Amino acid sequence: MKRILLLAALVLCAVSVFAGDKNANDGKIHWMNLDEVQAAMKTEPRKVLIDVYTGWCGWCKRMDATTYESPDVINYINKNFYAVKLDAERKDSLRFVGKMYGYSPDQKANTVAIDLLHGQMSYPSTVFMEKGFQMITNVPGYHNVPEWEMILKYLGEDKYKTVKWEDYQKDFKASWADVAPKAPMQGMH
Repeated sequence: MKRILLLAALVLCAVSVFAGDKNANDGKIHWMNLDEVQAAMKTEPRKVLIDVYTGWCGWCKRMDATTYESPDVINYINKNFYAVKLDAERKDSLRFVGKMYGYSPDQKANTVAIDLLHGQMSYPSTVFMEKGFQMITNVPGYHNVPEWEMILKYLGEDKYKTVKWEDYQKDFKASWADVAPKAPMQGMH
C-alpha cells in the first residue's frame, strides 16, 4: 500500500511539474505583447527581444517561416529572453515603461516602434533590451539561423560587454542548422 501511495505521489508531482509550464516544450517561441512582458519582468527579470514587423513585410514573414521555426532558435529564445511581437503600424494607444504611445499618421507607425527604432523604420528589426528595459541594440533586417545564432549568443551570453563584435564574428562557429520555409513564400522579391 505504501508503494502505491508513493508511486501515486510521484506521478502527481510529475504531472504538476509538466502542467506548471504548459508552453515549456510546445516547439514555438512564447511571443508576448508589451503588457505581458512588463508584468513578467516584475516577477522574473530577463533580457527582452522585440520583433518589430509589419503585416506587409515579406522579409518579416520569411523570418517567421524560417529562422523563428528553428528548434535551436526557439529553445534559445525561450530560455534566455522574453520575446515580444510588435506590429510597428498598430493603431491603438499603449503604455510602455511608463510612457504613452499612439499611432502617428505622418510616419505611418506607432510611436513606440519609432522610439524603439530611433526613427530608422526598417522591417524586420529586432530590438534587444537588458532586464531593466535598457536598450542593448537594434538589429535590422532578415537573418538566417546561423547568423541569428551568432547574434543571439553574443547578446544573450553578455559577450557584447567584453568582446568587440568584429572579434566575436571571427572566432564564432555556428552549430545550428538553417531552416527552409514550409511553404512557398508569397511576395518575396
